[in-house]
Amino acid sequence: MKTRTLIAVLLLAASAARAADNELTAREKADGWQLLFNGRTLDGWKTSDQKPGKTPVEDGSINPHGCGAYMMIHEKEWSNFVLSLDFIISPGCNSGIFLRTFPLTAPPGKDVGWNGIEVQVIDTATNTMTDTGAIYDLSAPTKNAMKPAGTWNHIEITCNKNVIDVVLNGEKVNHVDLDQFDKRGKRPDGSDHKFSDLVFKDHPRHGYIGLQDHGSPCWYKNIKIKPLS
Repeated sequence: MKTRTLIAVLLLAASAARAADNELTAREKADGWQLLFNGRTLDGWKTSDQKPGKTPVEDGSINPHGCGAYMMIHEKEWSNFVLSLDFIISPGCNSGIFLRTFPLTAPPGKDVGWNGIEVQVIDTATNTMTDTGAIYDLSAPTKNAMKPAGTWNHIEITCNKNVIDVVLNGEKVNHVDLDQFDKRGKRPDGSDHKFSDLVFKDHPRHGYIGLQDHGSPCWYKNIKIKPLS
C-alpha cells in the first residue's frame, strides 16, 4: 500500500473511532461508559431545587447560568466513577463541577454546594485552592492546566471510595485522599478550610453530579460517566 493511501486509511480510522459530540464510541460503550447528556434536551437533568432548568440547551451544551438554582444536577446518584466532560467558560467566569452532592436540601444559612465536593472551574492562571483543578478549598492543583477562556477544556475526575483524582487537559493536577481529612474544618496539614463544621472523611460516598451557576455563562458537553465497581 502506498504511503499516501496508508495515511488516508489511518486518518479515516481515527475519525471513525472518535465519537461525535454527545455520543459514545463503540469502544466507550464496550468499556462501560454511559452518556449523561444527549446534546439536544435537558432530559435527565434538573436544578438542585429539583425543578426544570430555565436555560435551554445551547449549541449542544448545558449552560447552568440562569438555570434557576445553585446548580444543574444529573437526576441519578453516583458513588464510584470516572466522570469525563468538556467545558468552555466566558471571560471572568467562576463555576465548578460538584461531586457526591447529598442531600439536596441546603443546610440552614448555607447553599447546597456545602453538601458536595467541588472541582473548581474558573478564569484564572494561578494554582491555589480556588483555581481550576482545585478540590475547592481542600487541595490546590499541582499546576493550572486550564486553557484560556473561550477555549474548550477536557477534564476527567475519578471518585473511587476515599480517593479523588483530577486530570485536566491530559495532565494529572490533583489527588486527594478524603480519609486524611479526619478533623472538623481541617486539612491534613492542620490548616483551616472553609467548611468549618465538616469532616470530609465522613462525607457521603454517594450523591449527585452538579454544574454550578456562579453568575457567568459557561458550557458543558460530552458528559460521560464510567461507574466503578
